[in-house]
Amino acid sequence: MNFAIVNLGCKVNRVESDSFASGLLARGGLETGPDTADVVVVNTCTVTGEAEKKTRKAVRQVLRANPSSNVVVTGCAVAIDADAFTSMDPARVHIAGKLQVDDVLDRLVGPIGHGTMPLAIGDGFRTRVGVKVQDGCNNACTYCIVHVARGRASSRPAQAVISECLALAREGVREIVLTGINLGSWRERGENGWGRLDALLERLLAETADIHEVDEPPCRFRISSIEPRDVSDELISLMVRSEGRICRHLHLPLQSGNSKVLREMHRPYSAEYFEELVAKLYTAMPMLSLSTDIICGFPGETDQEFNDTVELAKRCRFTKIHVFPYSKRQGTPAAERVDQVEPAVRAARAKRLREVADALRAQQLSGRAGTTELALVEEAGQAMTESYFEVPAPQNARVGQLVAVSL
Repeated sequence: MNFAIVNLGCKVNRVESDSFASGLLARGGLETGPDTADVVVVNTCTVTGEAEKKTRKAVRQVLRANPSSNVVVTGCAVAIDADAFTSMDPARVHIAGKLQVDDVLDRLVGPIGHGTMPLAIGDGFRTRVGVKVQDGCNNACTYCIVHVARGRASSRPAQAVISECLALAREGVREIVLTGINLGSWRERGENGWGRLDALLERLLAETADIHEVDEPPCRFRISSIEPRDVSDELISLMVRSEGRICRHLHLPLQSGNSKVLREMHRPYSAEYFEELVAKLYTAMPMLSLSTDIICGFPGETDQEFNDTVELAKRCRFTKIHVFPYSKRQGTPAAERVDQVEPAVRAARAKRLREVADALRAQQLSGRAGTTELALVEEAGQAMTESYFEVPAPQNARVGQLVAVSL
């Protein structure tokens, strides 16, 4: 059985797609291109109108590539409008929610052997392995449709997360990236009340501490993205105490550096709160690396409000900024506003912010000159540092190894 995976969208989608691929490999499949695949899984995205168009185009291309393949379509676009995909070819398109993909694959291909835990490791998979611990979102940002597509926040049981991470560590994985749509909302009720993300991480650190080769460090964990309001004092303290086993790097979405724009986005914090949090983080971890997301040209954003964002970004000293010119998504409150910013203005602001981002990244790397960090060798000659910089790997370092590098 040949299969192919077509992934669109966010990092959580990438982790999910890796899971689908590892499941199909465990069923005896061979990964090929869509033109020779018996089964193709398309993991869709609908975060913007443009993403929706790309998703529909991708499914049509898969259907044309091989007229005999079964096409399993899943993801956010399906949750919003499944009929748009079923109508393309009702006999070959199989719609599946994220939790139903395995059921559909069991029917089309056959079940995974009893007791087998598919792991996204080996050829074709990333060296830094993502583990999904949470899905859905209880926020309702006015530019976003994901909370509609993914539903309310839900948490994967701690023991399931720990079992997967233990299996990965035993297979030699040295960086595990915890992912979720709203990762910081992870919760589990225990004997002493509700456990939060810091409690889960503390258990993961303890469970994996002794799984490593002699003279090599145990695996480390990276928090993929976390909302500002979910960065608790307990989490900060644990990061400090872990001494790098929880990477001293956080992806902390800002979206705007102006409090009025943040209120209109329905973001649950002010620019002042964000800056105070960043100051607290740097005080606790002076060499912390921060990355972020920023939207340029949100409806009604003035030049001064955009300048506020630029200046706050500079003060936060981000090592990386993902810049997004605002893109309308039908079905969201922001798309209905009459004060849309002109596309040329959005593009110009995005260009300026990318220039600021490049300068900040260079400054942050320069500020680390002479320091040493553990880096994960991702491919021959290249490694990813704890602070999320790509650097040359030491000679003779093997792929997947955590090695000390000088910056």
